[in-house]
Amino acid sequence: MVEPTEEPAARRAVVGLGNPGERYQETRHNLGFRVVEALGHRLGAPLAGVECNARVAEPAGGPLLAQPQTYMNRSGYTLRCLAERHGFEPGEVLVVYDDVSLPLGRLRLRPGGSPGGHRGMESVVENLRTDRIPRLRLGCAGPEGTPAGEELVDYVLSPFRSEEREAAEEMVERAADACETWLREGIEAAMNRFNG
Repeated sequence: MVEPTEEPAARRAVVGLGNPGERYQETRHNLGFRVVEALGHRLGAPLAGVECNARVAEPAGGPLLAQPQTYMNRSGYTLRCLAERHGFEPGEVLVVYDDVSLPLGRLRLRPGGSPGGHRGMESVVENLRTDRIPRLRLGCAGPEGTPAGEELVDYVLSPFRSEEREAAEEMVERAADACETWLREGIEAAMNRFNG
């Protein structure tokens, strides 16, 4: 059970970005969904509810967990609805998503900043009207890097290759650890422990 030290965890949310539907379930672009599912499993709270066009779970005394079902580039609409409905400030929401600029397995937490070209995060920043939104980026680039242009879309919407799956699963579990640290101890502690 997550026990926060800064603010009550119930006043916080962990939102994983991805695309709904079986077709996208195992893709690189759905890493954020997978982390939120892992966190829900740890907290005994499957994402069985629906709110603001998102699958949600609210573990007793814990954070709101959410997976927007709007497709990646419209994720911000869901976050704005959840923030308004629950009274979350942007700093009380951790957004978890894939990042092709980081190698597979690398985690990067930040308290804010630009979306870095990620369409889902662009939508979040636009809808919450600030870039001061904590985020956890999950590296999904292969050893040869990532393709450019239209090929990039195909790349992020493809599943991990068989030789990458173990590293991807390990990263999802470490990312869930990072989310728990953020909930308990805040962004600085999580950054110190997991960036690197």
